[in-house]
Amino acid sequence: ERCFMKIITISREFGSGGRELGKRMSDILGYDYYDREIISAIAEKSGFDENYIKDMTEKKLRVSIPISYGRTMYYEPYINTNAEKILAAQSSTIREIADQGRDCVIIGRGADVILSQYNPVNIFVYADMDFRVKRCLEYSENEKEMSEKKIIKKIKEIDSARASFHSFLSESKWGRKENYNLCINTTGLQIKNLAPIIAEYADIMFKQKKV
Repeated sequence: ERCFMKIITISREFGSGGRELGKRMSDILGYDYYDREIISAIAEKSGFDENYIKDMTEKKLRVSIPISYGRTMYYEPYINTNAEKILAAQSSTIREIADQGRDCVIIGRGADVILSQYNPVNIFVYADMDFRVKRCLEYSENEKEMSEKKIIKKIKEIDSARASFHSFLSESKWGRKENYNLCINTTGLQIKNLAPIIAEYADIMFKQKKV
């Protein structure tokens, strides 16, 4: 019998602070934290360069394998495109993280769908566009030299890619409130002040799930 394991998944609009929220929550709760580590594992599995994987996963991927296959995501010999190999490696990596049996926070990458049988606490983080642009300018070295127009274009492209990947895994729509335990609007708020409250919420949810 599998012991009760606590998994928190953080889905987020680009620039909303979801990554920072997840990291702060993992520190507060003492959980393992998985974000960019997943890219390293995908690189090892697929043989692709980490920067190439990051670039591919931030674009709207085009895949040819059937949607029913997409929702199981096991390796098969007929996975031909680089996109499909990366998606398969990503799903496999996320399952392996769960199989370790340790409490963890996983950022994005369809973990809410892939690990649904583990009954995770699924959180969606969003914010107004102006706030997200401001946050990108403040926190990201890559965006500091970009115009506001280019940042907005990048935000929309990455959000579109995340929604596309989610639809590849599930009929449920990315960002729809029905698919998450909690949706958080971070507009105008400091993540460091939110994190303890959301961590407490997650802890209450797990106690309820365990009963």
